[in-house]
Amino acid sequence: MKANYVSGGRAASMLDPDGAAWKDARSETISMIGTPLGLQPTEAIRASWSDKSIGAVSKVSVAALHDGKQLAFRLEWDSPTENREIGDTTAFPDAASVALPARKDAPLITMGMPGSAVNAWYWRADDEGKARQVVAEGLGTSRTVDTNLVAGRGVWKEGRWAVVLSRALRVASDEPVAQLAPGEKAAFAVAVWEGSRGERGGIKAFSQNWRELTLQPLPTKGNS
Repeated sequence: MKANYVSGGRAASMLDPDGAAWKDARSETISMIGTPLGLQPTEAIRASWSDKSIGAVSKVSVAALHDGKQLAFRLEWDSPTENREIGDTTAFPDAASVALPARKDAPLITMGMPGSAVNAWYWRADDEGKARQVVAEGLGTSRTVDTNLVAGRGVWKEGRWAVVLSRALRVASDEPVAQLAPGEKAAFAVAVWEGSRGERGGIKAFSQNWRELTLQPLPTKGNS
């Protein structure tokens, strides 16, 4: 997949899921699977989900853009209900994330491993306008490392979510987070949680394998 370069007013609308920047952006449909029960981090979770289906969302449409400083992903998927609040023990907010390897050898299926982290940009519907930057180095190790560097915005209408997640290509951090640049390739994966089905934590739909993302080079002088 390619993250095309946008500038000017179009770049300013990247954070709006309905913004002009996304009008001509090419999207790809990615198939999703439920996270395997055996990879859930605790016996209690495995027992409570042993007779339930994991992964309510079967496909997500994904597009990406950058303006030379920020990279934005737009995710869109079917969701029959808009879930923005935590209710009882079975109802949770809808959520989505984009994961990137902090190192090229980071395994997706286990959310990294010691010394080789996965960096996730995570949006949840009950915290609109904000998103979290998460780092994981293996099953059950996910931790939020900041709540300021990633922006997220979601719009639900007519049974579909459209969510944008955006972060600076490069950030100053002591944590093992992805560092990106125009003209380079990166890997990414996506995950979605359907709150009405009680999905949260490791109970989610995800895109199983890393996918390649190419960030379009910046225009040469005179061609911007």
